[in-house]
Amino acid sequence: TVLTEAGVEMLPRLTMAFQEIGSVARQLGGDAFRPRLVVSVPPSMAMGWLSQRLAGFASSHGAVDISLRGDDDPVPFDRELIDIRLSYGPHYREHPTEDIVQDAVYPVCAPGLADTIKPEGLASLPLIHTGWGPTGASFPSWHNWFEAAGIEPGRAAQRGLSANSSRAALDLAISGLGVALAQGIYCAEALEDGRLVRPLAQALELRQPYCLTIPERSARRDVVAAFRQWLIDECRRAVDSPALR
Repeated sequence: TVLTEAGVEMLPRLTMAFQEIGSVARQLGGDAFRPRLVVSVPPSMAMGWLSQRLAGFASSHGAVDISLRGDDDPVPFDRELIDIRLSYGPHYREHPTEDIVQDAVYPVCAPGLADTIKPEGLASLPLIHTGWGPTGASFPSWHNWFEAAGIEPGRAAQRGLSANSSRAALDLAISGLGVALAQGIYCAEALEDGRLVRPLAQALELRQPYCLTIPERSARRDVVAAFRQWLIDECRRAVDSPALR
């Protein structure tokens, strides 16, 4: 089915109206209706970081039906009834958007690989390169890291393993296959429990913050407000980890 131009214009207002009806029905029906929450995050976050933490939200906020989506930007808010979206950078100025956390990337590897690493010797070790995709084009590369560290890497900055997601690159590093540049939000837990170490202190701040977008039709829902605060707390707890200092 293809919407007419008028239908496309009406869809956001109809969506909001139906959600208002659903909200009233839940209030009248009590436990007969469970709140539903559609959460959209980058694929790497959905695969590991957030999926491992959702039980914490569910245990403290009662029965909630959560639909977790791993999406690249841009996402279809109205078509998929997305309630809350976490993105790298501000992609959705047509919806209320807030910067929630500023992250950085850190060289990380398995403990056994770190014992003999020195800055000038890092280029001789297997490096893990992450293909961030179009929306992550501004993420630092190994070339950027060597430049910031004042090291001439030669061709080493292009050689090594590669992965097309942050999560896959992190798993390769944990497996001892090389040194990865990992976002703090993803690698903090593995640093804390010893699966990864930081062989070198040099870090590079990301050029853009992580942003949270909530369309107006969802902003007044209690479950959305609760999830927003919980997600912000989890993100900030990760990037403020002592293991990243």
